[in-house]
Amino acid sequence: MQGFLKEWRQDAMNKHQYESAIFIGDKLLALTNDPNDAFWLAQIHFSTGNYSRALTFLDKHKLLDHSPSCRYLAAHCCVKQSKYEDALAILGDKTPGHLLGNANKSRRKLQHTSGNARNGMNRKGSSRTEKRGQSEEQEREATSDTKYEAAMCFLRGVCFAKQNSYDRAKECYMDAVRIDVQCFEAFDQLMKNCLLPPDEEWEFLESLDFDSIMTNGTENAQEAAHFAKMLYTTRLSKYKNPAEFSNAVDSLSQHYNLDTNPDLLLSKAELLFTQCRFKQALAITTSVLAADQYNFSFLPLHLACLHELHQPNTLFLLAHRLADTYPDEPATWLAVGVYYLSISQIAEARRFFSKASMMNPHFGPAWIGFAHTFALEGEHDQAVSAYGTAARLFQGTHLPQLFLGMQHLQLHNLTLAHEYLTTAHNLCSTDPLLLNEMGVVFYHLDHLPEAIKLFHHSLAIADEIDSDPTFWLATRANLGHAYRRQHQWTLALGEFDEVLRQGSAPSQHPDSNSNTTGKHNILAAKGLVLLEMGRTWEAIGSLHEALGVCPQDPVATDLLARALEENVGGDESGEFGDEGRTEDLLEEAVEVKRQEIMRRGARKAGRKGRVVGGGDGAGAGRARLSEGGEDSMMVVSDGDE
Repeated sequence: MQGFLKEWRQDAMNKHQYESAIFIGDKLLALTNDPNDAFWLAQIHFSTGNYSRALTFLDKHKLLDHSPSCRYLAAHCCVKQSKYEDALAILGDKTPGHLLGNANKSRRKLQHTSGNARNGMNRKGSSRTEKRGQSEEQEREATSDTKYEAAMCFLRGVCFAKQNSYDRAKECYMDAVRIDVQCFEAFDQLMKNCLLPPDEEWEFLESLDFDSIMTNGTENAQEAAHFAKMLYTTRLSKYKNPAEFSNAVDSLSQHYNLDTNPDLLLSKAELLFTQCRFKQALAITTSVLAADQYNFSFLPLHLACLHELHQPNTLFLLAHRLADTYPDEPATWLAVGVYYLSISQIAEARRFFSKASMMNPHFGPAWIGFAHTFALEGEHDQAVSAYGTAARLFQGTHLPQLFLGMQHLQLHNLTLAHEYLTTAHNLCSTDPLLLNEMGVVFYHLDHLPEAIKLFHHSLAIADEIDSDPTFWLATRANLGHAYRRQHQWTLALGEFDEVLRQGSAPSQHPDSNSNTTGKHNILAAKGLVLLEMGRTWEAIGSLHEALGVCPQDPVATDLLARALEENVGGDESGEFGDEGRTEDLLEEAVEVKRQEIMRRGARKAGRKGRVVGGGDGAGAGRARLSEGGEDSMMVVSDGDE
């Protein structure tokens, strides 16, 4: 009868007929009075959402001290009811020390004994075999308990995270994966919430004991360990070791037929996003969402790509569909916020970003978008506060610190900007945008050799990660300006020519034509360098081109007038008459422009934001032109990219 009832209960569970399963499970428990059957019944109550009933049932049958699995289920019931203190009372607030050292040893011992058992009986006959069977069963129970202990560590981390104790949450998640390397929930929380910097992510991965993974007799344990490590590798930050990431993806795609797996495609799209290859990333996210339109793990990245590529119509349709179908999902209101951001309705965008962050306080893209809206309107204090909250929530990503540095850089608080950017650099030293921003700070501090070094490093890393070079033209223009101020005219001219050859540097202002603003600034800078080199007629031609692009440019207008005067009064060679006078002229024009910008700076920052997705949520931003600062043609990035 017991076997019949167990089969009936399992059949009801398989069909999700929970009332039938509860009805049969209750009768089975009355017959057996077995704690395992009581645990089964409590699990069924949990599956139906009756968390209070499940917890009461466990307590009534005194199962909390029976096994780790019962304690885990009881704590999980408390977590589902947001009773985090009660959950910690069941779980304990610290990871038992013996678990970290003994977990892998017990599993290796089980693997060893299982291997011996498959070799056949020994000389002592069946009695020794029976003892071995009992020993193996005990080892398997111990392994099962260890896995539940790891799951309890994960729940402990969830409780600490809900209580805003992120350092303790991080340690609990790490302990869970150390105890059981197959506890992917804990690993995913570490990666998705950016609790570890990129360097520490890779160090943590290398410290995990994948060899402890057990398989049955027909599968290769070493292959399983290698497979699991490659899967985990695809979840790491894309700012570090892109070659190893690519090797893992290629191996999984070729040898395990995972080339169309959504998780691997998401990792590929994230890598493309960090390389500023938005069209390719959008093609991947679109293909996945076409087959599974409500795959919410793809939505933040998909929305960011649509925003970067200026597709408000697609954003409008997607946001409406999500609002009709999933109004309780934070990603839905993130989509609405991104749509309003893309059409420059900043107040509406802020309202929906705020709504998404209130629905899920740990939703990184919503916090970054919320902060971007303040930056767009020049509300620097509120922007700094919002970015600061993001930095506290997501301690492993450098982006909030980078955005804080950008805010202070725009306000010309160079000391604070340098501090925040240095903190970001300590978290991630391989983001080209970050290196560009640090170079701009050194430029304004008149530390030109350091600025040149950072601009070179930024371009080298952008090339190393195979990023689209057109997104780093502003950094190249920065390098040209640094060479110009060091009077390295030939090098400066080469950089400006390369910028003009590849395309114009993008504008800081989203409501202006980026090509127009960038090109006239670069042409004016080129004209200045040519004047300093004594190539007056070429300089006049370059300045004429600048005014052809932007007739109202005061710097190019004044430079051209002075150049024509000097050319008329100069010798037949056409050399610029007064060496160094052009630099003084530029500084005069820059000072007038700076005063104009300072007057309007409190009203509008003119900055365009990027909404980044989970995990590292992240992507390298593009540098853009700034009219502020010491040199009106100096290129700095916008603070929200």
